[in-house]
Amino acid sequence: MTTAAPLWDEEVRSAVQRLTTAAENEYYNPYQTFEWPDSIPEGALWMSEDLMTVHGADAAAELTREQYLALAKWESINFYSLNVHGIRELMAEVVHRIHAPGYEIPTPFFHHFLGEENEHMWFFAEFCLRYGGRLFPDRSLAFPAREQSTLLGNFIVFSRILIFEQIVDHFNSRMAADTALPETIRAINRVHHQDESRHIAFGCQLVRAFYERLKAEGEPAELDAARAYIERYITTSLQSLYSVDAYREAGIADPFAFRTRLLADPARKPAHDAIVSRTTTFYRRIGVLD
Repeated sequence: MTTAAPLWDEEVRSAVQRLTTAAENEYYNPYQTFEWPDSIPEGALWMSEDLMTVHGADAAAELTREQYLALAKWESINFYSLNVHGIRELMAEVVHRIHAPGYEIPTPFFHHFLGEENEHMWFFAEFCLRYGGRLFPDRSLAFPAREQSTLLGNFIVFSRILIFEQIVDHFNSRMAADTALPETIRAINRVHHQDESRHIAFGCQLVRAFYERLKAEGEPAELDAARAYIERYITTSLQSLYSVDAYREAGIADPFAFRTRLLADPARKPAHDAIVSRTTTFYRRIGVLD
């Protein structure tokens, strides 16, 4: 089992320099960026319709218009709550590595990453608290802890960050462009998308470097474990979008059964494929997925 730090190639070095410069040039003060209206109309869509978990499903026909709009609101709150919980987790992992031996090359961008993610967490939480009155609880299940080499552990940590950001950015880019949504919702998604484009580019470089190191020095069983973990994490990330809390708030009688039906509906597969398309393409390109 090796504990050696990753070997950063010239592609990683160049990306860190380019993205650090971009972060400095594009810096903004989020506390002065947004206009927060007193309320967002209850009769407005709070989420793009093709991003809602009932899109294309038979269960959508069972909802009244009032329930449908309420579901759009609470799925929006669920999405931003997921962002808050996910950002808190990924920040902890990066803090653990910043200025640590072996991370001298990515550390300059880690500083910008942490600063921007802290600000993202603030404005997503601000939206939930102002317009939903609360954050939804973190209902994610921790994967059982298993002994891992440093090589595999680093690959998994930064893969979790990358996959989370790619899925979130799919929603951000769609809602930022959706003229059916209130401007406040479009604005927070637009700003987050601008920052996440840098974070995703950075994450792709780190994950690629960690996987190349894992292939070169890891055990064959670790490559199998890496692939299984990515497949499992993609699945659980998609499932987190199906919120019992959102269904309950929308007035759906049996939210647990409703969630189960939606997850089992084959009509939802095209939406899932679209959400994780960039992720699966990337992991196939670097050789993790078939």
